[in-house]
Amino acid sequence: MHIRDATEADAEELAAQTGAPRDVMRNLVHDRTVRVAVDDDTVRGFISFDARRNTVHITQLEGTEEICERLLDEPIRFAHKEEMDVELLVPASDKQTKEAVENAAFERDGNGPTFEGTRTLKYRLES
Repeated sequence: MHIRDATEADAEELAAQTGAPRDVMRNLVHDRTVRVAVDDDTVRGFISFDARRNTVHITQLEGTEEICERLLDEPIRFAHKEEMDVELLVPASDKQTKEAVENAAFERDGNGPTFEGTRTLKYRLES
């Protein structure tokens, strides 16, 4: 498996993984930094993030626990280089992603907002 930059051609697969419309995922690829985990020419997971002020915000993280751990390396490496913190929200019911985030040394930083009835937890990794 290798990690690469997402392209517009990946939008359909990203949409399939998230249930979001293809156009939304195409815009995500254009508006944020998006990396995909690829194995045998198949996208197995992805991460999107952007940097504002002193924080890198992870906006989406999809994949198995192992894939998520590998994908988290990308924004963490960028944040360390730029001396920035990293934040993300994880659905409270998503045990797999919570494990990956905690294995990457993120610490729980309280509750996040509720999106469409789904409670989230806020995680933070300080530089």
